Amino acid sequence: MPNCLTLKKSNCKNCYKCIRHCPVKAIRFSGNQAHIIGNECILCGQCFVVCPQNAKQIVDETEKVKVLLESGDPVVVSLAPSFAANYEGVGINAMRDALKKLGFYEVEETAIGATIVKNEYERMLREDDRDIIITSCCHSINLLIQKYFPAELEYLADVISPMQAHCIDIKKRFPKAKTVFIGPCVAKKDEAEYYENIADAVLTFEELTNWLKEENIELKADMDYNEQSRARFFPTTGGILKTMAQDAQRYTYMALDGIDNCVDALKDIESGKIHKCFIEMSACAGSCIGGPVMEKYHRSAPIKDYITIANFAGEKDFDVSQPDAYELKKQFTYIEHRLQPPSETEIYNVLRQMGKFKSSDELNCGSCGYNTCREKAIAICQGKAEVSMCLPFLKDKAESFSDAIVKNTPNGLIVLNEEFEVQQINEAAKKIMNIRSSADVLGDMVVRIMDPSDFVEVKNTGRDIRNKRVYLAEYKRYVEQSVIYDKDSHLLIGIMRDVTDEENEREKKENISRQTIEVADKVVDKQMRIVQEIASLLGETAAETKIALSKLKESIQDE
Repeated sequence: MPNCLTLKKSNCKNCYKCIRHCPVKAIRFSGNQAHIIGNECILCGQCFVVCPQNAKQIVDETEKVKVLLESGDPVVVSLAPSFAANYEGVGINAMRDALKKLGFYEVEETAIGATIVKNEYERMLREDDRDIIITSCCHSINLLIQKYFPAELEYLADVISPMQAHCIDIKKRFPKAKTVFIGPCVAKKDEAEYYENIADAVLTFEELTNWLKEENIELKADMDYNEQSRARFFPTTGGILKTMAQDAQRYTYMALDGIDNCVDALKDIESGKIHKCFIEMSACAGSCIGGPVMEKYHRSAPIKDYITIANFAGEKDFDVSQPDAYELKKQFTYIEHRLQPPSETEIYNVLRQMGKFKSSDELNCGSCGYNTCREKAIAICQGKAEVSMCLPFLKDKAESFSDAIVKNTPNGLIVLNEEFEVQQINEAAKKIMNIRSSADVLGDMVVRIMDPSDFVEVKNTGRDIRNKRVYLAEYKRYVEQSVIYDKDSHLLIGIMRDVTDEENEREKKENISRQTIEVADKVVDKQMRIVQEIASLLGETAAETKIALSKLKESIQDE
């Protein structure tokens, strides 16, 4: 499968929004980046639509079309009927004038091809003995069935799409013509490349709009009307049915849009619950007027867009030259994509890595993009996802890590909100302040258990206090206290290191020193009296003794 969607890695922010919206989970995460799995993708374009950082990009074929225009061959546009909703107030004549200025030979509506396809559907219902027929206009639906519901391939109408029918018709009428389809669909790029030599290139409405702006070509408001244009209904939900007679006996006609609804219907068909039905299926909600490019840039307005198309559509069919049925045949084959399913043991081991040890641990919250924890575990086993994508797991892991630090640190920790109410207190802090249970103080004002002046000062000044020695008189303890203000979380954090033993040891040393000084003073005084009595005998010896004793005293005081 060609890579019609690419990833701009610098923009991918690991938000998982694309995988949450991917209906078939065809996205793999590696190195914190999303990667589209080509052989699983059905090119519905939802990842492109929902990406908040524009990390998904549609491959631009504008330069390819310019090369076709320079080839000298006539290049004819097949313009999807949804253009009327995308370019409000602009009719086919105004579009033709603008596109001819870009160098195109002619511009026609894809609705001509839609009429050919509709006629073939009606023939199948009249002449073929088929149980269920699923329309084959939407390439994303075709890929969905080819990849995920191969048992239902027999029900997929073996008919080319309106784009292909029109391009074949154009090439019959214009010798050597090249064809360019312009519409709101990503999948058409893949269809054109896979089925070669029918549509030579595909542009999205976005690519066309940008090209017109580059050439300073303005679209004129000119909503023309053509009575023979009933097939213009095709890009709306139920639009195919609106163009059909719906007179085949015993058949039920129904229209489904959105991948989820189509998947549910395919499951019902698979279970044998549905028979004798003609089912119009569209991948996009609202069908083509809700296409991925229109949805992202046109800002889809379903009711208004439908009314626009309804007003633009006529009451009769285009006058077409209907080919033989065999010329409209299209073969659909199963596209192998599935990875080998992991064993129950492998799934169980991954669930344990995710912190899911019992069924109640499996929250199935969908934050990772998968519907269930089990689906996520299977994706991990298949190399499509990573354990770290589980946000509850990361949150619990972070909280568990921080809780382990808080519980095991020898320092007392107390956390207050900006109203100085106790939010958290650890075991060491409870021990310092003789608090039996956290519940006794949580939610209460800190003034109940300690002097809040340092916390108030830090809150008011915004300047942290570091390693301030404080005496907690009511608890007869000395602490070295730091108070930190976390403005982002609006919390005040108090860290207390119990230095009571150190302080007691220091006081003990001071007492010993003081006692030693007192003894030294007494010795000095006594020696002086003796010196005075025998001064004449001792002379210089007494003076030296006094100096020595004085130095001893000073030395003790310094300690």
